[in-house]
This record gives sequence, structure tokens and C-alpha cells, in this order.
Amino acid sequence: MRLSVFRSTRYIYAQIIDDEKRKTLISVSDKEVKLPSKEKITKVERAGLAGGLLGERAVKAKIGKVVFDRNGYKYHGRIKALAEGARKGGLDF
Repeated sequence: MRLSVFRSTRYIYAQIIDDEKRKTLISVSDKEVKLPSKEKITKVERAGLAGGLLGERAVKAKIGKVVFDRNGYKYHGRIKALAEGARKGGLDF
């Protein structure tokens, strides 16, 4: 299983992909994250919440271990926040 990340200037997307079957099992973006309040939060905070949501969905689907594919993006900012959120959500990589 592979956790693939795509970052645009506005949003961040993540997918858990089964490369053997060539299927996307779980996907999430920061667009679908429920904000805790009506306050504005930063893109980094939204990425962390998206990572947590991805981790929760993976645990429900009985996926525990993945390989993190950051697609050439540096491991800081939103990418790091998404990875830490996914770890808190229950994923191991």
C-alpha cells in the first residue's frame, strides 16, 4: 500500500493506493475536512486535519501500514502536517 500526496497552491490531496491491484482504496482532501469552528485556519492546520481523517478511514478499512510517497515535495509544511496527522489517526509508515 502506498500513501500518495498531491499539493496544489490551494489544496492538498492524499490517496492510499494498492499498486498490485492498481486501485485507489481511500482518498481525502482538505476540502472535505470539517472545521472545528467558523474561524479561519491555515492551510497547514487543514492539512493536519486531512491527515487525521485519512488515518481514521484507513483504520476503518483495516489498513495499518503504508509507504509514504511525497511525490518529490519537500517534507515540511503541509506535507509534514498531513503525515503527522495520518500517524495520529493510526497509520504506520
